Amino acid sequence: MSRRFTTAPPRATRIQRVARPVPAAAARQRFFEIDSLHLAFRLGSYKIETLYWGVLGERWWRNYLHAHSFIEVCFAYAGRGTFRIADQEHPIERGDLFLATPGESHEIVSSRTQPLGIYFWAFTLLRVPDHTAGEADRPIDVLLESLCHTPNLVVRPSALLEQTLELLTEEISNKQPGYTQALHGLATKLLLDTARAYTQGIAPEPLPTFDRGGKSIVATALRYLRDNYSRQIEVRDVAAQVHLSERHLSRLFVRETGKSVLGYLTGLRIEAASQLLLDDALPIKQVARAVGYPDPHYFTTLFGRKTGLTPGVFRQRRGTNFRDESRRGSSGAGEDAI
Repeated sequence: MSRRFTTAPPRATRIQRVARPVPAAAARQRFFEIDSLHLAFRLGSYKIETLYWGVLGERWWRNYLHAHSFIEVCFAYAGRGTFRIADQEHPIERGDLFLATPGESHEIVSSRTQPLGIYFWAFTLLRVPDHTAGEADRPIDVLLESLCHTPNLVVRPSALLEQTLELLTEEISNKQPGYTQALHGLATKLLLDTARAYTQGIAPEPLPTFDRGGKSIVATALRYLRDNYSRQIEVRDVAAQVHLSERHLSRLFVRETGKSVLGYLTGLRIEAASQLLLDDALPIKQVARAVGYPDPHYFTTLFGRKTGLTPGVFRQRRGTNFRDESRRGSSGAGEDAI
């Protein structure tokens, strides 16, 4: 957007009613202040540098025929106008998104009776040198390359794009702690929203393959066990967390970890108890309850079976285990004891 434009005194106009509230005129003018941040970021294999941000539309205006070496985008938030580019004339109204591509002479003329209100922003889009595109880059690269070569210069974007513009305005107006990070994220989203609006024929990016019968389910189960080992837990409790039958979960769990659910839980509890026993101020009974064993006698028996030492001896030796080799054969019995 050339910053040169012509205005005329305002004429009496009927207030334009819109479907949902938009930022007040005074707040919207703060949109210009995003300029001072010189936002730049990476998307796919491209580096994006924003050049300017602005808003126009309190009264009649016109910017005269000019061209850019970069991409300029405008969104009409109110009124009507005309966008002339490449010897074509496009009528513009509220909700339209229009694009000036590099090297194309263009101008915008506001309606006199319904002044055209626009947000505008401009940026360069340069491929990062010596960068090899990865799997995550390719869908974004296709999106951005399609934006640069779109034949449709005026489109109707999703309502999300206007929401993003309003959020940008809110962040730069209020400048709450963290606003610069928020503006970087919103600017990235705005560029993606823009590219998506102009490339609606591109197939959606496929989701990563999600193996419902594999590692992700067991990872959820493991997290549940680590977070809740101090409680009374049965296999059914874990199965409910991953929405599987006990039998199905047990089969997956053994396949992924080499242990049963209860065997893994017992290992967690014994490991946690070993750490707690190093604190002489904690009674053994309290240690037992803290790791999910309300019966201290059962805990003592199980701890001895798994470590070769009673909790008291383990504490005395500060965790050093001189295990009796003759007992090693019986230690593996009862793996599923909890």
